[in-house]
Amino acid sequence: MFLGLDIGTSSVKAVIIDERGAVVDVASRPLEVSAPHPLWREQSPGDWLEATIGAVDDLAKIDPRAVSEIRAIGLSGQMHGAVLLNGQGEVLRPAILWNDGRSGHECQLMTEECPELTAIAGNLAMPGFTAPKLLWVARNEPDIFARVAHVLLPKAYVRYRLTGEMVEDMSDASGTLWLDVGKRDWSERLLAVTGLRPSTMPRLVEGSAASGFLSADLTKRWGMAERVVVAGGAGDCAASAIGLGAISAGDAFLSLGTSGVLFAVTDRFAPNPASAVHAFCHAIPDTWHQMGVMLSSGEALSWAAKVLGQPEKDLLGSLGDRVAGPSTIQFLPYLSGERTPHNDPGASGAFVGLSGATNRNDLVQAVLEGVAFATRDNLDALAAAGTVLKGVDLVGGGSRSDLWAQIMADVLGIPVTRVEEGEVGAALGAARLGRLAATGETPLAVCVKPKPIKTFSPRSDVHGAYVSAHARWHRLYPALKELRT
Repeated sequence: MFLGLDIGTSSVKAVIIDERGAVVDVASRPLEVSAPHPLWREQSPGDWLEATIGAVDDLAKIDPRAVSEIRAIGLSGQMHGAVLLNGQGEVLRPAILWNDGRSGHECQLMTEECPELTAIAGNLAMPGFTAPKLLWVARNEPDIFARVAHVLLPKAYVRYRLTGEMVEDMSDASGTLWLDVGKRDWSERLLAVTGLRPSTMPRLVEGSAASGFLSADLTKRWGMAERVVVAGGAGDCAASAIGLGAISAGDAFLSLGTSGVLFAVTDRFAPNPASAVHAFCHAIPDTWHQMGVMLSSGEALSWAAKVLGQPEKDLLGSLGDRVAGPSTIQFLPYLSGERTPHNDPGASGAFVGLSGATNRNDLVQAVLEGVAFATRDNLDALAAAGTVLKGVDLVGGGSRSDLWAQIMADVLGIPVTRVEEGEVGAALGAARLGRLAATGETPLAVCVKPKPIKTFSPRSDVHGAYVSAHARWHRLYPALKELRT
């Protein structure tokens, strides 16, 4: 048996898989986020530990036999969070989370101080990353910064409390802006920009490698029969990729959740920071990945349903399984700003082309197409970095709509395949990484792809119409941005 722990923002999830890779048991504990000031998002690291131990306690109660047979643990977690510890390993302040926006000015300072930042880190300086958060602490809480001896990410803090080891994996470390992503090692130059040294950072391992062993106290508490290895693990997106079998160059998936992610595996470090493409290490050796991120995808449809006063399924149902071509109106889905390719937190949404004849179906179709056009921008941004995709797997809540899947295929011009997707997400990938660390098996043997459900191929005539529509849509953002300035 193998245990996957996913330390998320809203909950900690624990999943046990067996030697066949099947999910045996699942448990979760909720978490809360604090927002003490505008733009601030914080959590107590102790809450993560309490929820993690509680979730495994729950598994031990409902299935003590399975827990007793656990051979390895893999960790996944929310990325970018800053956990600050003193020399005794004690938490100095609440953790500053990935969705905290207070350090925008510090991003500008880092870029000015280190013009080579993007070339080393492969990413633009953004408030979500970890390094600007430390610079904010240095400038606004100098007494705390002076006591910082160690900086950990969320799952690394949980690992420290489970094993006594301060270790981080390559994929999560990539989201700090302190890692030389091409060399897979901490960058002294980038650390120096925020007043830190390599000794402040945890030891680095690959996600599929052993990082330590579960403490004797917890091994006894949960009735485990043998010494339990803890794998390096992965950041949440890379762990989800491991769970989906996206481990070889060319593998790609599109997640249509509240936000949207276009994830592509590469065999080299291939950054494109000019278009806000994230270039990170993957959770297995000698492998990297790129991500395009859309801040509103499924959220755009949820917003439309709220405004129109009807459930999403009813809005989609009235359009059927496919449309004949582009809507007569267009929609910018930037309801929460946008990441790729614009990196513009001030970007806003808009309907364009409304008339007295516009009806509800026109609006809904435009929303679906707007998200698809934004995905096309992400596809083009990845292509500019040298990654040309021949197809993508589709997951997330938006994947359940045949209509949206067909629009995606028609807009992207590549096949889109809906695949089986469990509810455990990143925790499954974490459990697989635990298995790799314990058994020494190859990733190809363990990280199998999910079963395809249905493939949507682009319709050549409709795709041509969408190419023209996307070209028109692409001119909307700069025009609206000009009106803001």
